[in-house]
Amino acid sequence: MARLGGHLRVAGDRAGVVRVCFGPPAVEAGMKQVVGRAADRFAIMTDESTAANAPSPPAAVDRATYQAELDRLRVREKAHTREGDAIAAARRRLPMVEVDASTALVGPGGPLTLLDAFDGRRQLIAYYFMWHPGRPAAEQCEGCTWVTTQVTELSYLHSRDITYAVFCQGPYDESIRYHDFMGWDMPWYSAQASLDTLLVGRRIGMMHIVCYVRDGDRVFETYWTTIRGVEAMDYSLALMDLTVYGRQEPWEDSPSGWPQGWQVDGTNLRIDGRPIAQWSRIEAGRSDDLSAGS
Repeated sequence: MARLGGHLRVAGDRAGVVRVCFGPPAVEAGMKQVVGRAADRFAIMTDESTAANAPSPPAAVDRATYQAELDRLRVREKAHTREGDAIAAARRRLPMVEVDASTALVGPGGPLTLLDAFDGRRQLIAYYFMWHPGRPAAEQCEGCTWVTTQVTELSYLHSRDITYAVFCQGPYDESIRYHDFMGWDMPWYSAQASLDTLLVGRRIGMMHIVCYVRDGDRVFETYWTTIRGVEAMDYSLALMDLTVYGRQEPWEDSPSGWPQGWQVDGTNLRIDGRPIAQWSRIEAGRSDDLSAGS
């Protein structure tokens, strides 16, 4: 048996929902459909693995033996945490590079500058959202949808004088409709016209997190990361990493026979042809039409 979100129980043959509660009734109904799709996929994967190489659970031991093994692992976890702290300390000691504060963006009120995007705060974290111009919502980036969906509460960042915003790499008028379809609240700007300046030396069209600080009216870049670095925005994979089967992806070093059916090729963040997080919005009746006049 596996557990996927809420109180969903998934067995090897079918999925049974005891209770799922994700918010307002329309969204809850949508999430039940999403979880059902995930459960069906899990069931299929489980059926396939049962026929070939059924995963076995870990060895069952007494409480004392279990705790002794966990205590040994905890030593490594604490060392990992301390190393992360040391890396963060080194990050705080990096030099910085000036960026033109007047670099153009487009927002809900029309043109604005990079400096304006700070919204009066000292620091700015910008997520550079990949965009496929002219493509429907279902074909927009599943990776950017994954991480952006998980950044919902900004008050803690604001309390430390940090603004968080999305800098979409596509046109504002089209991409803001995606923002609204997804029900996101974070500030959303188009950086399309200024990508050569803002992402100099980096791959335009790739996901990036870039951190900035301002000194009066001057803006400086202090850090950036990409690819797996954007997992800093994630909690779903971090929680999966705590479970016995992990992310269930082939690259993981897991015991033989552990389920690993989620290929890291984009399909691991999609179900039935869409980024996973879109389904609750579709089932709640939201329009995913990104065309003008929608």
